[in-house]
Amino acid sequence: MINCTLVIVSALLLALAAGKPCASDHEALLLSVNKQLLQSVDTQETLPNPSVHIALRLSTHHNLAKESEHLNRIKAEFHDDIEKSLRNNELVVGRLALYILALKSSCHDLESVHLTHNEMKESLLIHLKKEMEEEKQNIAFGHRPKTNYYQYSLGILALCVSGVRVSAHVSQKLIHAVEHRQLKHGESLCVDSHAVAGMALQCLKDEGIAVKDTAELDRALATIKQRLLDSKRADGHMGNEFSTGLAVQALMAIGSQMEECGSAMEALRAEVKKGTYHNPMAISQVLPALHQRTYLHLKSQECRNEDDTLTIDADSPSEVLPSHGQVSLQVEVIKSSGASSVFSIHVPRGSSLFEALNLLQDKQTGFTFSTEDSLWGPFLSVVHEERARQTDRRYWHISSDGNSLTQGIKDYKIDLAQKITIKNTGY
Repeated sequence: MINCTLVIVSALLLALAAGKPCASDHEALLLSVNKQLLQSVDTQETLPNPSVHIALRLSTHHNLAKESEHLNRIKAEFHDDIEKSLRNNELVVGRLALYILALKSSCHDLESVHLTHNEMKESLLIHLKKEMEEEKQNIAFGHRPKTNYYQYSLGILALCVSGVRVSAHVSQKLIHAVEHRQLKHGESLCVDSHAVAGMALQCLKDEGIAVKDTAELDRALATIKQRLLDSKRADGHMGNEFSTGLAVQALMAIGSQMEECGSAMEALRAEVKKGTYHNPMAISQVLPALHQRTYLHLKSQECRNEDDTLTIDADSPSEVLPSHGQVSLQVEVIKSSGASSVFSIHVPRGSSLFEALNLLQDKQTGFTFSTEDSLWGPFLSVVHEERARQTDRRYWHISSDGNSLTQGIKDYKIDLAQKITIKNTGY
């Protein structure tokens, strides 16, 4: 006969032993990441980032004065940038969705904020609904949105979290895209797009918003869950280090148990300790996951009785300067025609790729490039006078010694001799 008491005591001891190693520094790590993200809002060099604001608001500890100041900058500078894009007849689905979610995270009255477009004023939610209808038509006639399914999913998520009914025709396009494996980048399934789609569709289910086929919605959610789980690597990351935060959020939203000591959370903590997440956009997707919160928590955000003790350390670490020494860098540019040009240069060890490309442009005739800004930082838009346009389904794919970069050009560091390939690629 089994000694049940002994079994229970043994199980408890094992559970306690299992819980200690990974959780011992969890709170300190959370506080450190929280402070790092709060510090990023002080920069005036770039537009304020609504994703950063959302992450700060989903955290346990706050600096309410700094958060309020950051929200005011978003309502001024980020708002103006969206209106500028509208004047250029550009769709703003993704940015507008994040703007709405940022306002929602601070319990702001969404009906009180308006966009001016074609000399008309309309609320953010009404304009987003119009853009989602336009994207639905783009999918119907062109079989994909004019932007991408990541932004399309964000649009559905923002409307749903804000308590706005989403058209069944709009949601059906996303459900269909999931079923037919259309959430991909090139030939690879896109983990972050699946993650945001999962949160968007789960929100529709939670809120009881009508869809064309409830069983089809459930199948799409089950498919997303399985694909995210299938994307898990041996080290616990899903997709890569920069998609795991959203993937963890999505799995929690869909109903998977993501233990604090689970492999995915351990993987996130390990990257935090290594300093991998220094881009504010990356941190903003990881921090809610570490808090075991998701964008769906914004539905019930109350903004009352909040902790207001978060401060930035006076002696915060300064940026690490590139170390001494030079490394050789070879840069190959492949245009859409297939024509190839190769350049060689020595750059200071530890330079960012952005700094290296600027040095190459200054030193060598024939190499030229320009960038555009995004919430992730600058990205290549024109190389050798050839533009890779999103509207043409093209982008500059960057790889190092044959391996695709997972970081932006301002974040990727040149520490070793290598060959960088920049290729005009379709998707």
